[in-house]
Amino acid sequence: MASPQTLAVVKQTVPVLETHGTQITTVFYQNMFAEHPELLDIFNETNQKLGHQQSALATTVLAAAKHLEQLEVLLPQVMQIGHKHRALQIKPEHYPIVGKHLLGAIKEVLGDAATDEIINAWAEAYDEIASVFIKVEADMYQEAMWSGFIPFKVIKKEITGSDIAAFTVQPEDNSFDVSRLPLTAGQYITVKTDPEDSDHIALRHYSLYSVDSSEGLKFAVRRDNKNEHRGLVSNHLHDKVKVGDTLLLSAPAGDFKLNQSLIEQNDIPLVLISAGVGVTPVLAMLEAQVKANPKRPIIWAYACQNQDFHAFDGRVNALLEQAEQVQKSTFYFESNQLLNEEWLKTLPNPADVYVCGSMIFMDSMIDGLAALEHSNDYIHYEPFGPKMSLSAG
Repeated sequence: MASPQTLAVVKQTVPVLETHGTQITTVFYQNMFAEHPELLDIFNETNQKLGHQQSALATTVLAAAKHLEQLEVLLPQVMQIGHKHRALQIKPEHYPIVGKHLLGAIKEVLGDAATDEIINAWAEAYDEIASVFIKVEADMYQEAMWSGFIPFKVIKKEITGSDIAAFTVQPEDNSFDVSRLPLTAGQYITVKTDPEDSDHIALRHYSLYSVDSSEGLKFAVRRDNKNEHRGLVSNHLHDKVKVGDTLLLSAPAGDFKLNQSLIEQNDIPLVLISAGVGVTPVLAMLEAQVKANPKRPIIWAYACQNQDFHAFDGRVNALLEQAEQVQKSTFYFESNQLLNEEWLKTLPNPADVYVCGSMIFMDSMIDGLAALEHSNDYIHYEPFGPKMSLSAG
């Protein structure tokens, strides 16, 4: 536990962080990468260029400052970040590097206002925060299905919709039987690639769309061409990687998962809401639910640009046919079919709701559910990038 003096000083800096947080984290990343360019092989270059990583770190630092005396309040966020750190192979030895450059950035941005008292307090606070992450992640490394990144061979590659590639991969080590892995619906794997258009190794998370690993691990990748910063890895996987090629994967991770206590019950419906490639983890959840208990009421809602972009439609329909009580809704943006609060009003309450899609889409769904007085305990979501300002976070 940080000392009372440290707690008081850190609390006093919260308004400063609110004003200068993103500037501090921007300077932090610039200085850290200048001294440790090897870390560019871990951090997402696209999120850096778009400012997402800086904003996410600022949000995390601010939350830690506000709750330093009760860091357990932040445990859900710590767990989510910890899963991503374990998947990326961030280790305890990285934390002192981060601490050094975070404190240096605070000093650089605040100048004379960053007194020795403030810097020393933040040093103690950072050590406290880092120790929580290191402990949580140590357990995750211990529980991981395998260590580090290992080679998998692509045995199947299919396009679903118009912009999503569905991969099936098997370990190159024939003694490694993935069909025995205890996969959890909602998890993601992390792919390690060396794209031609980058000077660095690139790591990306992709959701498993099935927990049936009898043929291999199955994950999906949406081609991302929205602007010049995006699509580095997704285009590489779409255009360059073919059946027979090798991909390096770290073990499945993530805490976006079905509430196990409700799977066998039929009084609280399961609601699966997704947009675009957000369908992948909730598709795995649908598969897991109908396999465990097909009697539970299921409400399925999917939104995408148009029929050409509609992903996994045949697989979804086949799974829904196995359930006894189903409501299915499809929304095409180009036809002005909107998945909005009007549709959310049709949902029963309580309902166990899982949401996945773009940040804007999830913000809209979560805000709408909150306005309709759905309990936060029954609202679950998965951001594909750094966690930002989602209402339920």
